[in-house]
Amino acid sequence: MVSYADAQRLFLQAVFSRGIMSGKVANLLWEKCMNAVAAADDSIEFPRVRGKEEWGTFLVQVNRSIDSLDLEFRQFHDESSGKEMYALVNRKSDKIAQMATDYTPTEIMYFKALIEQIMLAPHESFCVSSLAALREVSIIKPKSNMSKAQAEVVLGSFVAKGWLLKTKQGRYCLSTRTLLELQGYLKNAYPDEFLECTICTEVLTRGVACHTKNCRTRMHTHCFIAYRRRRNLCPTCSTDWPRAPTDKPLLPVGEAAVRHGDDGKRRVRMRDVEDSEEDEFIDGEETPGPRSQYTREINKGKARTNYNMDIDKEDEEEPKSSATSTQAANYRSSRM
Repeated sequence: MVSYADAQRLFLQAVFSRGIMSGKVANLLWEKCMNAVAAADDSIEFPRVRGKEEWGTFLVQVNRSIDSLDLEFRQFHDESSGKEMYALVNRKSDKIAQMATDYTPTEIMYFKALIEQIMLAPHESFCVSSLAALREVSIIKPKSNMSKAQAEVVLGSFVAKGWLLKTKQGRYCLSTRTLLELQGYLKNAYPDEFLECTICTEVLTRGVACHTKNCRTRMHTHCFIAYRRRRNLCPTCSTDWPRAPTDKPLLPVGEAAVRHGDDGKRRVRMRDVEDSEEDEFIDGEETPGPRSQYTREINKGKARTNYNMDIDKEDEEEPKSSATSTQAANYRSSRM
């Protein structure tokens, strides 16, 4: 027996097979699904006018039908173009392994390490170079035996399947698909680095920032252009702004914010280093090893005390003792 709900079922089947899609494609699928059901039973009435209001009503019905599965057909805007995008996402922000079943645990671990470096990138650049991306292979050892040659293939797969974007300058950043499907994970795992556009309130990793010290205004480029047509003052601090998003003294967010030397060091969150101090002491005695000296320097105030910390390449070398190697592996895995 054909019913109105069959249009929703056909629509969801089409969504499952396509993944992320533009608003234009989503509306075309909606139209075709209704026509298919109407052709099977012309007694079923569908709205004759199929505008934004009818589309919004249909989305509410679709999301209500999958609510018990903690799924949502969510709208998003591409950060660069502002184009309306849609994807079926998991609302639960639990393990990142849910992002793809096509990848092995090692590949997912590598992807998670890449996300961390992208989110912790200095100056709100939210990207890493190819060399920095390959460097993360050594960080997931000894839990993984992935070689750098294998990592290059996996990186290509992440880009091909839409989990990462590779820019013309050869840097890796988060894609629209990742921002859509892993938004909950990013917000929970990186609350201090997670930025939202002041205008549209969607996640932001590419755009512009107000140049006033301590002003938290951030906007996508397309949001800035639309806002600047109406007003020339920052909505937060009322500082006078230039007309173009690339004009000084506005600050870039994303790849344009990268500075020389940013890729020479990898970053870890300060709280991760502080949490690891508990692992340094056993029965009141400090465990010997290279990281013990590093912890003592932190306690003495010799290391930087900001939330994100730079770790020199020398600190990435594998400890010589097997006991310390195990502790180092545990420390790294605690961040993944």
